[in-house]
Amino acid sequence: MSELQQQALTEHLAELRRCLIVSLLAVMVGFGVSYSFIKEIGVWFLKPLFDVLPQGTTLVFTSYQEGFFFI
Repeated sequence: MSELQQQALTEHLAELRRCLIVSLLAVMVGFGVSYSFIKEIGVWFLKPLFDVLPQGTTLVFTSYQEGFFFI
């Protein structure tokens, strides 16, 4: 088993900063990719609901968040 290396506080903070920057960049890239497919994701997400709606009816949401509370 290898020993844990001791680091100074500034080294810990530098490593934390690097990890936070990498994580933020990964979230931004993931958001950008998913935003480019927003229409397809929305259709896929609501498909089960559209499948059980009676013929000739539609969904009506009066605010954005209501689409997530249809269960």
